[in-house]
Amino acid sequence: MNLHSKKDFQDCMLSILEPLKPYYSEEKARLTLGVTMAHYDIGATWMEAFSRPLWGLVPFWAGGGKEPEFEEIYRKGLTAGTDEKNPEYWGECTSFDQRFVEMAAISYGIMFAPQVVWDPLTEEQKVNLCNYLNKINEHPLPVCNWILFAVLVNIAMKKVGRRYSPEMLEEYLEGLETFYLGEGWYQDGDSGQKDYYISFAIHFYSLIYAVIMEKDDPERAKKYKARAMEFAKQFIYWFDEEGEAIPFGRSLTYRFSQVSFFSVCLLAGLEPFPVPVMKGLIARHLRTWLKRPIFDRDHVLTIGYGYPNLTMAERYNAPGSPYWGMKVFAFLLLPDDHPFWSVEEAPLPKLAPACPQKYADLFVYHYGNHTTAFAPGVYSPNGHGQIVAKYGKFAYDTRFSISVAKSCYELHENAPDNMLAFWIDGYVYVRRICEESKITENGVWSKWSPYPGITVETTITPDAGGHTRVHKITSEIDCVAYDCGFAVSRGDFEEVGFAEKVDGMSAQASNEFCSCTVSAVLDENTQVNEVADKPPVGYMITVDPNTNLLYTKTKIPAVKYHIRKGSQEIVTRVDAVSYTHLRAHETDSYL
Repeated sequence: MNLHSKKDFQDCMLSILEPLKPYYSEEKARLTLGVTMAHYDIGATWMEAFSRPLWGLVPFWAGGGKEPEFEEIYRKGLTAGTDEKNPEYWGECTSFDQRFVEMAAISYGIMFAPQVVWDPLTEEQKVNLCNYLNKINEHPLPVCNWILFAVLVNIAMKKVGRRYSPEMLEEYLEGLETFYLGEGWYQDGDSGQKDYYISFAIHFYSLIYAVIMEKDDPERAKKYKARAMEFAKQFIYWFDEEGEAIPFGRSLTYRFSQVSFFSVCLLAGLEPFPVPVMKGLIARHLRTWLKRPIFDRDHVLTIGYGYPNLTMAERYNAPGSPYWGMKVFAFLLLPDDHPFWSVEEAPLPKLAPACPQKYADLFVYHYGNHTTAFAPGVYSPNGHGQIVAKYGKFAYDTRFSISVAKSCYELHENAPDNMLAFWIDGYVYVRRICEESKITENGVWSKWSPYPGITVETTITPDAGGHTRVHKITSEIDCVAYDCGFAVSRGDFEEVGFAEKVDGMSAQASNEFCSCTVSAVLDENTQVNEVADKPPVGYMITVDPNTNLLYTKTKIPAVKYHIRKGSQEIVTRVDAVSYTHLRAHETDSYL
């Protein structure tokens, strides 16, 4: 896909949204894209699907783009959705309501594209819209990135001279300061999580605030911009040379929003890296995603990651949720003469291989054609879905991706890539959360317990070829544990030349694109009679289909260890190689 000129990127954005037009309701306030459900009510589901395309349309309109049909859809839909007398009214708001999330995109439109979403409305329609948005000031919000939805609503109302709450605005801005950690990193409120929500939510909204409120609140605007510049120095490590991003944390179904931080930097006039570097990263990232089967037969975005996949979804993923990814198009707001539209793409800057990110609770190693984040597993399950897989694995890689579990009963259903999986009484137990952890200059250390009576201290040390794991295990029972490597595609719609080899204390899975070898390491102090009765052995797990986020069918190489009652140390070497940028599932374009 050609992504160079402003028109190229505008056409790309519209090509993603154009297929939605047949699915808007008569009054345009409802967009029905599927029959699966999230935990919130149908009114919020309709509002979500309606609102999220605005993340792409607003900067398109603000940057001079014209699309009369969408303009009419959104003027009509905003009018109907906020009119209590209209049958397509979005419904009343309650505490912690999903509708508050979707108010952010509407506020984005009022601030940056008022000529489409605000100015054409009648006075009555404006009053209805303002009254509806102000409901966010009347109910409690979760203590997380949600407080910034209220910030956007209030500054939008302030900009157009309407009723807003200065008190709530100040309270939430002060609350944001309690999230800040250092080196540009925030935590996502009381969850403590550090993931893409720091980039595509907290920094994204902070920079919008900095742009809109620069004259009214210059100190905060300056601070938010400085933090974004500092954050960029570490966040660039979350991408490899081809624009692939590390699949870490929740909301991965938002896909290309992973790079939207750099898009909003451009909107805010920030250049943490030269414009050609930022253009190259954004363009490569988009091309990578648009080559994957992430759309259904009607070209509507699906819930999933590399392909449609409900197993990996959170409880708040409704059919319209993936259109949060339209945040990537924030740069469409740039004027026609901005250098972004004329410069040639540049590769990533030269990066040192290792990047300890203590405030992110990660150690990221940049191998070039793939990037791996090593994690201690510090976030407790919170009911969103697959949190253990999304935060608790030893490693997260741009090319190998991660797998999610279907059950805890069988290894092949659990798909425990990059985990030390204990097999006890017919169940699989893995690291859910660590008790202690630290990010060092050389790697990651964590202390955790998979099962009552078993304690593990894991030290992970990355290097140029892969990484070494040292597990110090104290157990009150005899059991079996599998130290697992990366999942490797064994082919699906295309032949990938898959091969496997299990030999002694090692196992290897490989294809034309990548290879992973997992081996037990016996140091010179290990006595032969200590392992002679039940030595470690290589093992290959053929996991259930649709467990890996990028590849529909995979195998996981592992080493099987017999864990004795008492204390012992096991050492495992994981060598992971990416040979080429070609990926299974790629075509010229799925659009």
